[in-house]
Parts: sequence; C-alpha cells; structure tokens
Amino acid sequence: MPPLRKRTRAIVDDPVSNGTGNGVTLLVITMVFFLFPFMTASMNVALPSIGIELSLDAVTLGLITAADVLAGALLVPFGRIGDIYGRKKIFISGVAIFAVASLFAGMATSGVMLISFRVLQGVGVAMFIATGIALLTSIFPASERGKVLGVNVAAIYSGLAVGPLLGGILTERLGWRSIFFLTFSLGLAITGILLWRLKGEWTGAKGEKFDFPGFVIYGLALGAVAYGLVSLPELSGVWAIVGGVIGLLGFARLEMRIRSPLLDIKLFRNSRALTFSSLATLVGSGPFLAVPFLINLYLQYVKGFDPENAGLTLVALYAMTAIFSPLAGRLSDRIEPRLVASTGMALLAAGLVMFVFLSDKTPLGLVITNLVLVGFGQAFFSSPNTNVIMSSVPRAAYGVASATIGTMRQIGAVLGMGIIMMMFSLYMGRVQITPEYYALFQESIKTSFMILAILCFVGIFVSLVKEKVR
Repeated sequence: MPPLRKRTRAIVDDPVSNGTGNGVTLLVITMVFFLFPFMTASMNVALPSIGIELSLDAVTLGLITAADVLAGALLVPFGRIGDIYGRKKIFISGVAIFAVASLFAGMATSGVMLISFRVLQGVGVAMFIATGIALLTSIFPASERGKVLGVNVAAIYSGLAVGPLLGGILTERLGWRSIFFLTFSLGLAITGILLWRLKGEWTGAKGEKFDFPGFVIYGLALGAVAYGLVSLPELSGVWAIVGGVIGLLGFARLEMRIRSPLLDIKLFRNSRALTFSSLATLVGSGPFLAVPFLINLYLQYVKGFDPENAGLTLVALYAMTAIFSPLAGRLSDRIEPRLVASTGMALLAAGLVMFVFLSDKTPLGLVITNLVLVGFGQAFFSSPNTNVIMSSVPRAAYGVASATIGTMRQIGAVLGMGIIMMMFSLYMGRVQITPEYYALFQESIKTSFMILAILCFVGIFVSLVKEKVR
C-alpha cells in the first residue's frame, strides 16, 4: 500500500507524469495572466469615451476601474478550495467566468450594469489568480521559482503594455465595447487550450474540510473594507471599513481555534517573511491601477491627447516592468530577494514623488521618464517579493499563499483607487471632468500621488523587516 500512495501523489503533483511538460504549463498559465491586465489597461484608455456615452462622473469612472478588484475578498477562499479539490479546476473555471462576464460587460447600457459585470469579471479573476501562482510553485523546483515568477510578472505587465495601445486603437476605430468583445474571444480560446493541454490535477490539502463559516465572515468583512475604501469620504465608507476590520479580527480569532482553517493564521505568526512581505505587497500595489488611471485621464483631459496616443504613452510604464521582471526574478534566485524587493520599492517611491509636480506645462518627455522609473521599480519589487512569500510557506499551503499575494494586490489596488476617488470627491465633488474643473482635477492628482509616494516610502522599510530566505 505505501508504494501505491506514493504513486498516486506523483500522478497528482508531477505534470510531466501526466503528459504535460513544464514549458507548456508555464505558457498556458502565462497566457491567462496576460489577458486580465490587458483588458484592464485597454479599458482604462477608453474611460473618457465610456463616461461620455453613459454620462458618468469621475467617481463612477473610478468605480468601473476598481470594480473587479472588489472581488478580492474571494481570493483566499478560492485558494483554499483549490488546495482541497484541485487547483486546475478552479483555475480553468475562473478563466471561463471572466470570459463570459466580458461579453456581457460589452453589452452594458448603464454605469450600474457595467460595474456589475466588472465585479463578475473579478470573481473569475479571483479564481485564477488564487490558484495560478500555486500551480507554478507546485510544478517548478525552488531553484527556478524566481525565474518562473519573473516570467509570470512579465506576462502581467506585457498585457498592461499592449492594452493601452491596442485599447486606444480599438476605442478610436470600433468603440469601447470592442475591448470587451475581444477579451471574450481571447478568454474563450484560452479556456479551450487549457482544457486540451493542461492534464492532471494539483492539490495540497486533499481530504480536508472547507471552513464555510470562516469563508462567510472573511468574505463579508474583506468586502466591506474594499467597499469602504472606494466609498470614502462618505460616512458609509467609514462605517464599512470599521465593520470590516472588526469582522476580520473576529475571523482571525475563529481561525486560530479550528482544525482546518480557511486561512492558517499560524503561518503568519511563525514567519516574519510572510507577514511583512504580504504587507509590502499591499503597499506596493497601491500604484498598480492608480498610476495608469491618473496619467491616462491627465493626458486626455489636460494634455488633449486622443485615446490612441495616450495609450501609446502608457506603454513606457508597462514595457519596463515586462522587460525587467524576469531579470529581477532570476536575481532573487541568487541573492537575498528582500534586498532586491526593497530596492524596487525605493525606485517606485521616487517615481511617484516626481509625479507630484505634474502640471499642464509638464513636458511629455518628463512624464515618460517618470513612467519608466515607476515601471522599473515595480519590476524589481514584484517578483522578488513574491519569491519571498512562496519560499516562506510549506507546500501544502501554496494555494493559500498564492491567494494571500493576490488578496494583498487587490486590496492595495483598491486602496490606491480609494485614495484617488476620495481626492476627486474632496476637490471636485461628483462632477464630470470638464475644462472649468481642470485646475481642481490637477490638484487632486498631485495630492493622490503624494499620498501614494509616502505609503511606498514606508513600504521600503516594511520590505526590509523580515528574516532571510537565502
């Protein structure tokens, strides 16, 4: 019997024994991680056109951008479900849901409909983000982990690099809805490839029970925090954050008492690297949506760029991250990854500080230089920091660790967008961005960048305060 159990585990955990090579597995997972940011970046360029057609104010445009990340509350539950029932099942289901939601988003006739289908997109994203990194970490040896995670981050930023350019062209020539229809087509094709080529299954906690009470408390609490962040400075937003934080404290207390927790709190108590790297991920993800969102609006409203040229300018940000992420990942395989990640955070903070001085007279060359600096910083922070997290947990917890990374990224992105929408509300109120509000609009941009820069400056030290993993 022992040899039989050993053989069964090999079939489950070894992709080669199932007829799927590591290279093919990396390729199809990378394709998925390219698609989501591609759609997001394309849509960001189309926001002014969406606002005009659907008569939406600046705050609602921000909600459209942030709507899918509100589903970040589902990342840890889906990561745990993947650990128990199979990471591949959840991964492929997430891609299919994302594709279908994209189709219906392209048919939206109001801001409410568009936001609703963007949230549904977020459910699909939560499913494949929660399990994607866990799949890669399960398949590839620790000696190649930084390289593989670097390729994964490069795929994300390649999608972000292509998105603004292609999104601008599509918006100019076919309208903003074409972005969602293209995403649906690509998502459908990738789902078919995954079903055809990704053989076998990967689990880390097969047979354990799923913590449903913890799932309900966690989902409601984290959802309340995310909603509160994008609702500030409204009083309802403040109460939502307070209620969510209380709920998360209750969730942590519950998880420490049960045998099969949704999120093993002991992992964080026993590993400073996991705890502080997760916090660094949250802080470092603040600019992820915020920078392209603000710069895109700045270029189109203040500088008078059309969507195509605005998208072309934003390519500088994402191209730098896509090009240098694999290099940063390989570097973190050879030297202490926390040092590489902290250097990246410092560069990110420096780029954000430069954006504080934006005005209608800022040369385009300086805007592009700042975008390059921010992109370079993100490259040297993201994959090394992810390497620290995945190297600090046991194999059985890869799904939860992967989901934790995704959750911190999502909440960080919501935090960044929440800061922006709060500044929009304080400086302009809920109005469409028209010439008479351009001065106030620019002030809200400067203040937003200042707050984000301060958070990333603190993040430098958060990233350093953890034990060595090399």
